[in-house]
Amino acid sequence: MTDKDTSPVPIRSGRRPGKSETRAQILDSARRAFSQNGFRRTTVRSIAAAADVDPAMIHHHFGSKEQLFTAAIALPIDPVQVLGPVHSSPTENLGENLLRAVIGLWESEHQPAILAAFRSAISGDGSQLIQSFLLDVVLRDIIPRVDTPPGTGLIRAELVASQMAGLLVTRYVLGLEPLASLSVDALVPLVAPNLQRYLTGELPI
Repeated sequence: MTDKDTSPVPIRSGRRPGKSETRAQILDSARRAFSQNGFRRTTVRSIAAAADVDPAMIHHHFGSKEQLFTAAIALPIDPVQVLGPVHSSPTENLGENLLRAVIGLWESEHQPAILAAFRSAISGDGSQLIQSFLLDVVLRDIIPRVDTPPGTGLIRAELVASQMAGLLVTRYVLGLEPLASLSVDALVPLVAPNLQRYLTGELPI
């Protein structure tokens, strides 16, 4: 009868990352993936693989893919919640309701954090993040509603995105006057009709 081997079991070197480290790994991988591939072409599984974590960890730390995207661009509030009423509004009111929702978010107590995230994105390599945010989060559910004639939904959304991005930069980042000081009620009638025309008007294409 041989003696049992009582030598200690080898312990793997290193240590498991803590919660904060895991979250940081996921965010770093998500930013790279969203920047390179956009929102639609990025999957939770691919982010998990890049971060070397189980996909369940992403759902544990962030919830949905949309919530992970919001965290990746450092927004202080989930835009999906803000835009919920917009998506249920009549098509003929989409331009005004969309503008009021987005401007209302920028005019809220979250403005400093939103402005910081926006500035960080446009000053670095985050232009793809801004594009994905506008087209794949803000306007995603609107595109099929305005796809008349068929095939024009995306260009309509891109026209709206270009107008809104320009407005946000001019009003909040550059602070050009008198646009920056206009009240929301004064601003909406100036911009909303153009957004509505992009969404539902006839396009010369």
